[in-house]
Amino acid sequence: MTAFVPPYAGPVPAELFAAFCDDAAVFPPGELPLAQAVRAHLRHVTAAHAPLVGPLVVPQARLPELAELTAGHERQSLDLAVTVPSPEAAGQALASVTGLPTARLRVLEVAVPEGVPTAEIVPRLTTALRNADDRTGVTVYVEVPRDERRPGLIASLADSPFQAKFRTGGVRAELYPDERELARAVLLAVRAQVPFKATAGLHHAVRNTDPRTGFEQHGHLNLLAATGAALGGAGEGEVVAVLAEREATTVAGLVGALSPEVRSVFRSFGTCSLAEPVGELAALGLLDPDLTKDLL
Repeated sequence: MTAFVPPYAGPVPAELFAAFCDDAAVFPPGELPLAQAVRAHLRHVTAAHAPLVGPLVVPQARLPELAELTAGHERQSLDLAVTVPSPEAAGQALASVTGLPTARLRVLEVAVPEGVPTAEIVPRLTTALRNADDRTGVTVYVEVPRDERRPGLIASLADSPFQAKFRTGGVRAELYPDERELARAVLLAVRAQVPFKATAGLHHAVRNTDPRTGFEQHGHLNLLAATGAALGGAGEGEVVAVLAEREATTVAGLVGALSPEVRSVFRSFGTCSLAEPVGELAALGLLDPDLTKDLL
């Protein structure tokens, strides 16, 4: 890539990685049993690396199981992100979490079924949440479909209280958008001033080829640096190049030069192993080593 790489000189401001890593341990490929995921999450949020840890991500269908697991443990509060399968399910999810004395709902992640027209998505979600209990402090993300609805939906999110969620991978190769597709999504969000989170496939800090599956995987630091480039006025070609960069020191240099302002746009990403991103950030010199002293 041709972008200038500034000299890099140590850990970045703490704000750059605050609550950057959402705990998606129960999702593939980790698929940790929920009981183990809850116990591990409660350790993460009291560990040295706690400032990097976001909420525990749980599917709506598993909230009853979570209620059983946490009954009688009211002193241990969980911050939750709940994924729901449709806009209409969002209000029900809010009500379900309200009934959990140990949980605080921080995030709703709303999927959009195939066939729902762009113009209906935000109104249907707004209606579903209209009669819900107070959702102060709850951020609502709408998963942006990887089809022709994407530009229109991002434009409609700009005129709503909702944010975007981009799928960046999965258990099959076709679930990974290539660099150009992801660059276009980032540019749409940045230009519309729509914050976003990312989910799936961001298993490492830097762009890589998974040796086991052969999948081309985006790096979460590449995505952070690409967002910063887009905020700085970069065009599609430069954003693509940042997403494609595989040299770790180059990516670390780009990230080291970012302002924490970039996190007002790229809010967080889901990871099934919190130890991996924290450890890799430290190995790249981007974190204070003390934050890794008690990784699980």
